[in-house]
Amino acid sequence: MKDIKAIKGKFYIQRLIEEGEHEHQDFKFSISDARKIARSLSAFANNDGGRLLIGVKDNGNIAGVRNEEDIYVIEQAAQMYCRPAQNVEFTAYKTEGGAIVICAEIARASRRPVQVQEPDGSWRTYYRVKDENIVAPDLMVRAWRQKEAQKGSLLSFSETESVLIEYLEKNGNASIEEFMKTARISRHTAEEIITKLYAIDVIDFTYTGTTFKIALL
Repeated sequence: MKDIKAIKGKFYIQRLIEEGEHEHQDFKFSISDARKIARSLSAFANNDGGRLLIGVKDNGNIAGVRNEEDIYVIEQAAQMYCRPAQNVEFTAYKTEGGAIVICAEIARASRRPVQVQEPDGSWRTYYRVKDENIVAPDLMVRAWRQKEAQKGSLLSFSETESVLIEYLEKNGNASIEEFMKTARISRHTAEEIITKLYAIDVIDFTYTGTTFKIALL
């Protein structure tokens, strides 16, 4: 199978399946849509990496990989529909009854955001939350870009930036609306401050279960 020699992995794969689908793992019975799978690659790469277990049904039952076309589709997704292109590592495991499960692993991107070209030609950025791929908020994408462009900054804070830091120290996290209200500033100013502080590793984005907020690192 694409020169990938399957190794014994019955118990290893079973342990992974027992974890279920989560922030860093997704089950795939088969791979047929390169653009769709590119969203999973983008979501994992923009988070902390992850793996696809190919040949495993949503309920955790092992069906096995039927042919090597699945690998080609993933490679197409990573190289053609992800920007920047991503590398995927493949390992084939022999499981119970001789069924083959392929583990396709993608690391956290060294450059974020990793975007996906949609069927209409537009580019979207995805992020992995629990067992779902969601569209990343525009502000978070802007912050990633700002950090990539940042060449070093002095750690000096204005009064407004200090207001945000004090608020986060007291409350743990904040939405942009809460920051705007507390500091009495416009959305544009709030977004500029957030992207700056993210770029110099003062704050990070955190998902509360319903929305993204900002918190101190």
